[in-house]
Amino acid sequence: MRVAVVENMRNTGLGALARALDEAGAEIEWFRVWQDGTLPQDVSGHDALVVLGGEQSALDDDTHPYLPALVRLARRFGDAGRAVLGICLGSQILARAYGADNLLGAAHEFGWHSIGVTSEGRADPLLSDVGGEFTIFQWHADTFSLPEGAVRLASSPIAENQAFRIGRAVYGTQFHFEADTAVVGQWKAEFPGTIERIAPGWLENYSELATRHGAAADAAGLAIARAWVSLIERQEARPLSRAIA
Repeated sequence: MRVAVVENMRNTGLGALARALDEAGAEIEWFRVWQDGTLPQDVSGHDALVVLGGEQSALDDDTHPYLPALVRLARRFGDAGRAVLGICLGSQILARAYGADNLLGAAHEFGWHSIGVTSEGRADPLLSDVGGEFTIFQWHADTFSLPEGAVRLASSPIAENQAFRIGRAVYGTQFHFEADTAVVGQWKAEFPGTIERIAPGWLENYSELATRHGAAADAAGLAIARAWVSLIERQEARPLSRAIA
């Protein structure tokens, strides 16, 4: 199983998704576009594509010129029937790839929050094991309209489109299900100034919040990660390829 992971921001981390991919024996190839703009040349070298989060918006083409190529690549993976996963910024990029509107600054959420699962989500392979509601980590200001043909799987009062599916296995999640307590702890240590600015008092209450929500969020995140990985279909083996976008 060959999985391309696009990292939009330094030290993003795979967290629960890393564990699920390791359990499945997946071979991960990292594309650190924040560093060199490199993306897979085409879809033939990988069975699946993961697009992670980042501080930029999905429309910041001027400052992140690789974004249009990444949008096209995500759509090509989806159109080829391969599994695609967009997390936070990744979900916003997926929404753009499928013709939806990116809504900048329209949905500020940070920290552990409760997510409601739609009736379609409860029947969907990705979320069927987390029940009608679950707690997970959020860190975003932007959101998006639901792409045409997409199925809404989860929602919250602040961001209506928390998760969606297109076709068999193209998924976007606005929430950070991969961000287990270890990843959140790393973010806390690396970005204290940003966190204090957007969520005053959260750092002081971190230990209490982590104790209250961490275990449940970790369990939900791992269940979601394992569910998505189970949807990856292995393609005929081909050499891995890279190209500058």
